Amino acid sequence: MALANYYEATARFPTTTAPLSGDLRCDVAIIGAGMTGCSAALHLAERGYRVAVLEAQHIGFGASGRNGGQALPGFAAGQTTVRRLMGAGAARSLWDMTVEAVDLLHAQIARFAIPCEPQRGYLHAAVKPRQIRELQDWQQELHELGAEGFTLLQGSALQARLASPRYKAALHDPIAGHIHPLNYTLGLGHAAVAAGAQIFTGTRVSTIGQGERVTLTTPQGVVSADYLLLCGNAYLGTLSRPIAGHVMPVGTYIIATESRPDIKSLIPNNEAVADLNFVLDYFRRSTDDRMLFGGRVSYSTLPPPNLAASMLGRARRAFPQLADARVDYVWGGNVAITRNRLPHFGRLGRNILFAQGFSGHGVALTGLAGKLLGEAVAGQAERFDVFAQIPHARFPGGPMLRMPSLVLATSWFRLRDML
Repeated sequence: MALANYYEATARFPTTTAPLSGDLRCDVAIIGAGMTGCSAALHLAERGYRVAVLEAQHIGFGASGRNGGQALPGFAAGQTTVRRLMGAGAARSLWDMTVEAVDLLHAQIARFAIPCEPQRGYLHAAVKPRQIRELQDWQQELHELGAEGFTLLQGSALQARLASPRYKAALHDPIAGHIHPLNYTLGLGHAAVAAGAQIFTGTRVSTIGQGERVTLTTPQGVVSADYLLLCGNAYLGTLSRPIAGHVMPVGTYIIATESRPDIKSLIPNNEAVADLNFVLDYFRRSTDDRMLFGGRVSYSTLPPPNLAASMLGRARRAFPQLADARVDYVWGGNVAITRNRLPHFGRLGRNILFAQGFSGHGVALTGLAGKLLGEAVAGQAERFDVFAQIPHARFPGGPMLRMPSLVLATSWFRLRDML
């Protein structure tokens, strides 16, 4: 089966705009028309800045239009890691901003009437007994953060919410939820254009010239700007070498089954679900009664062989009820992970800012990242700087060796998933 993206098949807005034609001068240039770039363009345009977004492909081409659609607070590294690296005060500020990010996502969806099927509710699912203890510890930590309503489900209470024999417990998260990520991204882009921003698709930046003004060279013309925001994340490549080594593009994959009348009964309350394994499974219902089931990883970013069959096998392990299910769509994309699984924000000189490395937690946080980038350009950088102070290190081995180094480093976690 050829790769086909369910989100693109159900997009509610055009994904392309006109490419750049000729030279352009603006206040702020943005590379990347994903969630971060479109959010930044919207916030800056509403502040009165002249904004130009340059996108090599189409709006939402990267992880923004390919991910599992799961919008949740917190970080992939966990709050304990954040507190160890940043101290209790900064860790609490960062947690509060991730909750703000989820609220901002839903506020923007409502404000611009974005048809992206927003839903609150999330189940963090334990596959093995030791993970039940992890959920209990996490529940206590959330209580100390002032996050209430997180309920541990087991036995019949769990079966009523998740009709699967695989899971031994789940922590219900009332803050998190899920959306149609491509339609959300397209909605942000549409709102940014309505606010006065320009988005040029099919416009690949080949070189970045630094100076008092930044110059971006493309095949169609040169863009000159007072500020540049780098929002390409896993798809930025080596365009900005100073930050390229801090993230690793990792492939992850999703299937969508055919529409089935029994899908509603598998997750009756329509939560998003993910397990606690290092190489995790994540899944949810679609509004047209498909099971969207994601997982696996590829450190080469090349899709594994027999992808549809292997992903369907994983889905059937969770839900034997899908024994006769058919796969209608299978697709994948790259997420950018950092070594510490925390987002990487910062500056390159006075007038170039970046936000990347959301490590699988970007659906909500990217929207806030765009807002914080806009605040920083406007001279209100306090909140952006809290993120920028998170310590980061490059992946070892350089461009040629960092992938095998990462595979070796994660082998222990894969073995632990099996125990």
